[in-house]
Amino acid sequence: MIKYSFKVLLLLTFAACSAQEPAPADKPIPVASLSPATEPQEVRSDEAVPDEGTPQIDVDDSRRNAITNAVQKAGPAVVSITVTELQRGYTREFDSFFFRYFDVPIQREVQSVGSGFIISEDGLIVTNEHVASKNSKTIMVALSDGNTYEAELLGSDELADLSLLKIKDQDRTYPFVEFADSETIMVGEWSIAMGNPFGLFADGQPSVTVGVVSAKERDFRPDPQDPRVYVEMIQTDAAINRGNSGGPLVNSNGEVMGVNTFIFTGGTSSGFVGLGFAIPSNRVQKIISQLKESGTVSLDYDPGMKFVPVTRQLIMQYPGIPRVLGLFVTEVNKNGPAYESGIMPGDVIVQIGEERVTSDMHAWALMREYGEGETMELHLIRDNKQYKTEMTLRKRVQGR
Repeated sequence: MIKYSFKVLLLLTFAACSAQEPAPADKPIPVASLSPATEPQEVRSDEAVPDEGTPQIDVDDSRRNAITNAVQKAGPAVVSITVTELQRGYTREFDSFFFRYFDVPIQREVQSVGSGFIISEDGLIVTNEHVASKNSKTIMVALSDGNTYEAELLGSDELADLSLLKIKDQDRTYPFVEFADSETIMVGEWSIAMGNPFGLFADGQPSVTVGVVSAKERDFRPDPQDPRVYVEMIQTDAAINRGNSGGPLVNSNGEVMGVNTFIFTGGTSSGFVGLGFAIPSNRVQKIISQLKESGTVSLDYDPGMKFVPVTRQLIMQYPGIPRVLGLFVTEVNKNGPAYESGIMPGDVIVQIGEERVTSDMHAWALMREYGEGETMELHLIRDNKQYKTEMTLRKRVQGR
């Protein structure tokens, strides 16, 4: 039994030695054995695995879109405007001699901040009239490249709420933006509001907010207390805040659709609630061209008369004038529309269209809503009797 076991052990030992010999050259390698070319390679997390079949895309390229391209195109032309004005007021001072307080007139400098944008390489800037007006003492504009320049007021129009500035330094050219055709604006397209909300332009970059065009041709009737004419306004939900006034509302092509002007809060708060409004670009270009040429804005027609507001001093001077809010006609051109409609000097115009007139500025605002060739309905008082007449408008004139 022992001898048999020993023989078996020898056979197993011999078989094991034979297995370690190299395989013949013509014998295939068993599938279980791994060659160095087929061994799995460890992939480190910091090494990219190239895929020859898929083109490589740069991350920066994937982040670019129409909005970033529009901002890059229009951003250099957006400016921050700092205006210093002299405001008059009163302070109460105690007089020891009379032993009472008196109101003493004072003047103080007040700074306000707004936005604007350059429209020509020689530094013409568009902004709102409530940002830079005739009351401005100094106007400083800061560009996105960090440079600050003094600007002058070429003209302003309170009714349209637009002003045209020009940078005084003419030793360089300036980046500028182009206007879009506001007639081609589509409701729902991207709208990009750019400007200087709350004076955050100090770092040299304008703030950018994005939304869509919510509506077109929104009209706001002139307010007797603030008779600015806001017609055909562009409505957007791009955030517009204090300091954005005068900045551009840009489309996805980097062109100016309108001038950011005001927000509507509905009495809910004093901040933005998704209702911002911009003056359309076609209206802006029409007003700016007149401001550049003459510094003032004219009507599309000649009413053929001159008038002054009815005031307490005027009533004291002419006791026969009715004690109503209106316009006292002082002159009538015999070749003009007013004369043809029957208006005479001494008449008091109390209503234009469907609106009662409260001041001369309010009247001009109402008259801005009419154009050459249209018919204007007027209500007037003569000899304590009220009359109604229609005036057909014609012929454009210089001035208002």
